[in-house]
Amino acid sequence: MNTSFPLLFVSHGAPSFAMEPGLAGETLAALGRQLPHPDAIVIVSPHWMTRDHVSVTASALPETIHDFGGFPDALYQLSYPAPGAPTLASHIVELLQAAGWDSRLDPNRGLDHGAWVPLRYLAPGADIPVVQVSMPASLDTRSAWKLGEALKPLRDMNVLIVASGSLTHNLYEFRGATAHGADYVKQFASWTGRTLQAQNTDQLLDFKQYAPFAERAHPTDEHFLPLFIALGAAGEHYQTQVLEGGITHGVLAMDSYLFTSPGQEPSTSVQPLKGVA
Repeated sequence: MNTSFPLLFVSHGAPSFAMEPGLAGETLAALGRQLPHPDAIVIVSPHWMTRDHVSVTASALPETIHDFGGFPDALYQLSYPAPGAPTLASHIVELLQAAGWDSRLDPNRGLDHGAWVPLRYLAPGADIPVVQVSMPASLDTRSAWKLGEALKPLRDMNVLIVASGSLTHNLYEFRGATAHGADYVKQFASWTGRTLQAQNTDQLLDFKQYAPFAERAHPTDEHFLPLFIALGAAGEHYQTQVLEGGITHGVLAMDSYLFTSPGQEPSTSVQPLKGVA
């Protein structure tokens, strides 16, 4: 029986999501209570991109990075004091290098808001070790899939992989959006959910060709690429559950996706990883 740990693509929204949970926060919090307890969390976010390699956080106590401006002071007082996992970080570098990725440890990097904001809901106790993996700036949909494939073995080590991005991300329309969400946002989100559940990987990889309003939903791709990292880590055969998150600020679809192995329930137990700290 396949006991690989489930994994997630999450929409992390705006930084204010940390203080305004809405439907997406409630859904992630409920999921966090339902999932088996992982020994560690490995997370990727488009707010940490590296030029020509993959970096992996190696700090035993990663700092909370407030990488945003113009928000209420209370947001900058929030912290997510989860421990790091240097031993696991070294293992991740080995996995990536074995798969052909130039990878190295970063002992100084903390967790950006694309990581700690959704983790506040998924793992509010901040007691699960967290390692963040950078996204190379050169990624496209196919290389993002391969990066996820390199991380896939972590699922057999009681590690929760979280690919944090945004289902839609057109900040050019942020100020002029409708209160209940632009129609193109709904259409793009609906297409993505249907196509994932149909396991139509070819159309997903070429989403700019097939998805309605793809260019408008993602003028740049970096916030959608984590979905392909999740797909690579999910493997050739997977089940997908859409976690509805609604739409915030009119243009940010907040749906997330839970990936499990065929026939696997989210509560399926897996073998623990030893020595992740």
